Amino acid sequence: MEDDDLLAIAFLLTIKKKKKRRYWVHPLNTRRIYESSFYLKRTKLRAHPDKFFDFYRMSINSFDELHNGIRDKLIKQNTSMRLSLDTEEKLTVTLRFLATGKNFEELHFEYLMGSRTVSAVVKETCTAIWEVFQPLEMKPPSSKERWLEIAENYYRRTNFPNCVGSVDGKHIRLISPLHSGSAFYNYKHFYSVVLLAVVDSDYRFIAVDVGAYGRDSDSNIFNNWNFGKKLIQNRLNMPEAKPLPNTNDTPLPFVFLGDEAFPLNNNFMKPYPRSNLNTQRRIFNYRLSRSRRVVECAFGILSNKWRIFHTSMTIPPEFAVLVTKTACVLHNFVRRRDGYRFEDTLTHYFEDIPYRSPQHRSTNRGRNIRDNFAEYFMTPAGEISYQYNERINNLQE
Repeated sequence: MEDDDLLAIAFLLTIKKKKKRRYWVHPLNTRRIYESSFYLKRTKLRAHPDKFFDFYRMSINSFDELHNGIRDKLIKQNTSMRLSLDTEEKLTVTLRFLATGKNFEELHFEYLMGSRTVSAVVKETCTAIWEVFQPLEMKPPSSKERWLEIAENYYRRTNFPNCVGSVDGKHIRLISPLHSGSAFYNYKHFYSVVLLAVVDSDYRFIAVDVGAYGRDSDSNIFNNWNFGKKLIQNRLNMPEAKPLPNTNDTPLPFVFLGDEAFPLNNNFMKPYPRSNLNTQRRIFNYRLSRSRRVVECAFGILSNKWRIFHTSMTIPPEFAVLVTKTACVLHNFVRRRDGYRFEDTLTHYFEDIPYRSPQHRSTNRGRNIRDNFAEYFMTPAGEISYQYNERINNLQE
């Protein structure tokens, strides 16, 4: 038999083995406008605002504002072959993906559209939300007045003066990405990308960085982040140093708060090392830890409202980055309009980034500023009564 004949037979066998597409549109999906969850519930939910909030994780007014903001980016033309998806339907599918953590196959059965269509809808809608609302809801302050407002609110809420934000990082769990090697495999032995966030006193994200490899440390990510670089280079337009409340002492700069993993410098405070703590340093660590709870609280609200973070994401890393950034923008959007429910702050499902000995050095100026804060917290002008609680002090030994 000639080679050409063998090739022809092999080609025919390959064609025969190929699975034929049985339907252009699956019969189940043709019933979408009659039987899908969106069309069955849209009117009924609007008649019950509390149930609407539980379902969409936001009020009716907030949903409508969000929809109106992105509608033009989601509109598609009908064709002779099929009707385009309703823009409100696209937003609903996306919010339910974020709110429940259901995979695309599960949403396919709920909304009667193909799994690939669900994936495309979520990606398209998340992109629209990020492009439209990130500049409105999560733009870092550009004026000194705005930084001062954050600092005043921070002091009122936490009793930590001259503080303009708390910083922390969390792992976003992934199912093992294809062809990623060990890049996304972290020190806690699962795959992840890192969410690094700066949070204000109202539990809103000032800025986020998402997408660093799970094996990277907080400090390395922060130093390579555009926001971190601007802080180090003094390009955030922060207010000039001023004396701490109720004193006429030497002015101290405005600072961000972080844990042991971050650098200590003029505008960034972290705890004293835990070995050989005296009372003054122990109280400083307590006051800093107490003030940093706002960032933990923000992560708690985020993960309990958008339960996609309760499980490992079954999507590629770059898609997970988009989903995470979108959830952070929605967090700010809803927080500003609808507030939050207390139960949303009780727990969160993120993994902390394990502390590893940093490769950077603390500056002498940073050490002096930290000492000045620590001394202030021991004076009548800066102390709070319960900082001397024996239980609090024993916890840090």
